[in-house]
Amino acid sequence: MTEEVTEVQATEEAAAPNLSLQDIAMMVQIIDICSKRGGFEGPELEQVGGVRNRVAAFLDAAAPPQEGQAEGPAGDDLPEEVEGEVA
Repeated sequence: MTEEVTEVQATEEAAAPNLSLQDIAMMVQIIDICSKRGGFEGPELEQVGGVRNRVAAFLDAAAPPQEGQAEGPAGDDLPEEVEGEVA
């Protein structure tokens, strides 16, 4: 009987759902898309935005730094458009 219980526990652990950082990043993108398309009513926006910001902050903290990139949000200090090229 002990072996059966151990086998069931091992099977349940192996079948446990897995959530990756990519899945969490997709959640942020889904919230952004729904917000852009008007999927939320006005009173819901504060709560939805709060969840989105917490998830995005978690991603920023959990993501490993990429090579050649300083820690911190990427691109916050860069201009949106480059006016011209410097020779």
